[in-house]
Amino acid sequence: MLLQIVEPKFYSAFENVSAKKYRKEKYRYQLELLKMQEWALKNGKRIAIVFEGRDAAGKGSAIKRMAENLMTKHHRVVEIGSPTPKQNRSWFHTFEKTLPKKGEIVFYDRSWYSRAMIQPTMSYCSDAQYKYFMKHVNEWESKLIKNGITLIKLYLSIDQSTQKKRFYIRKNHSLKYWKLSQNDIESLKMWDLYTYYKNQMFRKTSTKKAPWIIINAKNKMTARLNAFRYVIDTIDYDGKSALKKKSWNIDMNENRIKLFDVYFEDLTKEQYELLNHIKQMF
Repeated sequence: MLLQIVEPKFYSAFENVSAKKYRKEKYRYQLELLKMQEWALKNGKRIAIVFEGRDAAGKGSAIKRMAENLMTKHHRVVEIGSPTPKQNRSWFHTFEKTLPKKGEIVFYDRSWYSRAMIQPTMSYCSDAQYKYFMKHVNEWESKLIKNGITLIKLYLSIDQSTQKKRFYIRKNHSLKYWKLSQNDIESLKMWDLYTYYKNQMFRKTSTKKAPWIIINAKNKMTARLNAFRYVIDTIDYDGKSALKKKSWNIDMNENRIKLFDVYFEDLTKEQYELLNHIKQMF
């Protein structure tokens, strides 16, 4: 089956946002996601939302904000982690077991696309396993969609300096040091090879029915809002509110930031941007 390959889409409804407006807009979008979930439950819809990206791109924190107010019985977060040898041998079957049931939303904190990027980069799979996956994944996803699954594929993109900063913060944070593994550190050395496999994935697995959506994740707040917004824009559900596109610049009247349990006020634009940048590292 030949599927139409398309360019991955760069999505950016938001480029800059203050902490206050982030909280306001996040609340609005969480209301919309709850409407979407109620609609999915009522109509037996199946929704799968894939989050991919390098380590420390903010996948888990974005999923946390999207899912935190949903009905717990009707959504799941799937994170396979290090696959067992059996899972590795039956890669598609491993994820078929996790697919959304009728009326359910499933968020994937990394997905079957680990086989396209991190596994070949770190030699966690064989070359034959990689090639088999790349040859068959489009057809496999086409069948999922044909069987009634709404599939959204989001890639949170960060540059190398951002990843290094976030790794450094994790390493030196008394409550988050455990999030930095030796594999994470080793992956830094493989940046260029990962980039090669990532680009191959975009080139070969972004299809008309299941395109890749690339979101700039250097700033975690705007990345989360863009992820929220794309999902809401993509799915037509009952009671959906009309949302205008917005791109906010920093409002000097709102330059008050809480960082490490301390409030910083009366900041200059440069001071605000610096502290806001530091805050996004967490």
